[in-house]
Amino acid sequence: MFNIRRSRRKTLTPLEQVIMDYLWAHANSTAEMCREGVSSRRALKDSTIRTILRNLEEKGFVTHTIDGRTFVYRALDTQRNVGVQAAQQVIDRFCGGSVEELLVGLVDNQLLEPKQLQRLAEKIASRKEKRV
Repeated sequence: MFNIRRSRRKTLTPLEQVIMDYLWAHANSTAEMCREGVSSRRALKDSTIRTILRNLEEKGFVTHTIDGRTFVYRALDTQRNVGVQAAQQVIDRFCGGSVEELLVGLVDNQLLEPKQLQRLAEKIASRKEKRV
């Protein structure tokens, strides 16, 4: 009933996630800005941050422009959309592709209360009405 198929994007490593969190909050950042921006969470060498940014670009998470000799990076997709894609991977891997199975599991394991599920159903219904 709730099966959704989307294109596959490689997943983010925990360190890539730190960099992406920074880029979502600070669009158009240089490698140095990223390195300084995440230094309170992770101390990284300049070469490490550049490698991570290159990997993120190869995976399709970021792109860059060139300002003089400096690469300026920005995320290609919103944090929400990347989160949805990650959730889809979890649904595919652990729930046989069924969103319904995931939601029932969340309720069964008390991560989502039935009242929350009802509110979500109401929000979804109101959005469907707006589209029609």
